[in-house]
Amino acid sequence: MFRNCTFIPKNIIKKINIIGSGIAGLAAAIRLSKKGYQVTIFEKNNYLGGKLSELKLGSFRFDKGPSLLTMPHLIDELSEGDPNLTLMPYTKLNTLTHYFFEDGTKIKATSTLNEFAKEISEKLNENETVVLNHLKKSAFYYKITSDLFLTQSLSKIKNFLNIKTLKGILCIPKLNLFRTMHYQNAITFKNKKTVQIFDRYATYNGSNPYKAPALLNIIPHLEFGFGAFLPKDGMHQITKHLHQLALSLGIEIKLNAHVEKINLQNNKVVGLTSNGVSYDCDSVLSDIDIHSVYEHLLPKEFKPKKLLSQEKSSSAYVFYFGINKEFNELDVHNILFSENYKEEFDCLFNEQKPYHDPTIYINITSKLCKLDAPSNCENWFVMINAPHNTSKEPITYGSELRKQVLAKINRMLKTNLESYIIEEAVLDPYEIEMQTSSVGGSLYGNASNNKFSAFLRHANFSSSIKGLFFLGGSVHPGGGIPLCLLSAKIVANLFPNQN
Repeated sequence: MFRNCTFIPKNIIKKINIIGSGIAGLAAAIRLSKKGYQVTIFEKNNYLGGKLSELKLGSFRFDKGPSLLTMPHLIDELSEGDPNLTLMPYTKLNTLTHYFFEDGTKIKATSTLNEFAKEISEKLNENETVVLNHLKKSAFYYKITSDLFLTQSLSKIKNFLNIKTLKGILCIPKLNLFRTMHYQNAITFKNKKTVQIFDRYATYNGSNPYKAPALLNIIPHLEFGFGAFLPKDGMHQITKHLHQLALSLGIEIKLNAHVEKINLQNNKVVGLTSNGVSYDCDSVLSDIDIHSVYEHLLPKEFKPKKLLSQEKSSSAYVFYFGINKEFNELDVHNILFSENYKEEFDCLFNEQKPYHDPTIYINITSKLCKLDAPSNCENWFVMINAPHNTSKEPITYGSELRKQVLAKINRMLKTNLESYIIEEAVLDPYEIEMQTSSVGGSLYGNASNNKFSAFLRHANFSSSIKGLFFLGGSVHPGGGIPLCLLSAKIVANLFPNQN
């Protein structure tokens, strides 16, 4: 578990090259530039942001990937200490999610805990106190684990030699690491719909609630404790905001800059090669999937075979629908649940195929961001959980999945959606891999379907190559916007101030 960390002498390392311009790469560049380093970002695409990019179809704008912002203070921090750096405007959502079930049951999850507990009590006959206690336990999980797992490297001995960490370690037996998320939820609630609502949070990092540890019940606290937010101009505004911060700090950004190799000398980073040109540096930070780093950018002897062979997270199949109708019963975030959740996850992780009755997530930013769709229209981001693509070949199940998705939406919302679609595009696991270098299109690197998953993620630095660091969703502390931002913070904290 413990490795020797690269020691960085003060006033020696000045130049840093970052591979990838996802939010972790951008955030790390900003933090390190403010510490006095010369930073250059190399992005293989002609746009920034990785998964956090956008798509425009006619008069409609869509966020291509992540659709939920929690812990926005991690973005605010990037503007601290410089009066010339602006804050990003965002709105806190009063309604977190609208849930729809096949029997017609509808649940409105509000950001007010007592209101949500009352809704669950009235609609699903649960005890309000039980719901509130479950959310309190979620907050307890966060309090215990945040300092231990989320804000520091797990690979430095000194990080475990303090009172906060010691208290966290002593509380590990209370974290239910040996129970699955579903088991914990099933013994807590009596209605299977309530269980399904809380099991759903496993999908926030592409995991299976029937295998993942109960510790993942920490995730509801990110919404109910910190709140759910939407940037004023949609999620892609995060990328645009970080881009502007980077430019204002003098960070160099190279687009269409495919990196072919990380250059080493005596097991130490000396630069990288992009488009056939070598760029010297003192350290390289990788914000791409660790599989791509070890498969394509480094000599084979450095490949950690056991770590790379771990089970991968799920991927997604996304339909972008421009709709010439407004659906008043929907909000920004909406879920249409499958009838049999266990069968759905067995299909995804065991049979490696989409379920015939998939849970459907519908995100409509135009509910708040009015410029995202024309008047009386809506921009529908329709996402279905899909297995990561092991075949490495283009996806062939898209047309059948589209029929199943439209049939389910029509049935549950009592509509004929296809008659309202005036713009359309898709994004599947194969294209996700092509665009983001995520192995098989897995959204979060390795899955968290293991009680030791928090300890098994790749460290934020290499133990065998000096000057090589890792951040983003495929390494510690994990996937999702807040964890990617935390990975950037962890890595930046490994570097001393040069100012």
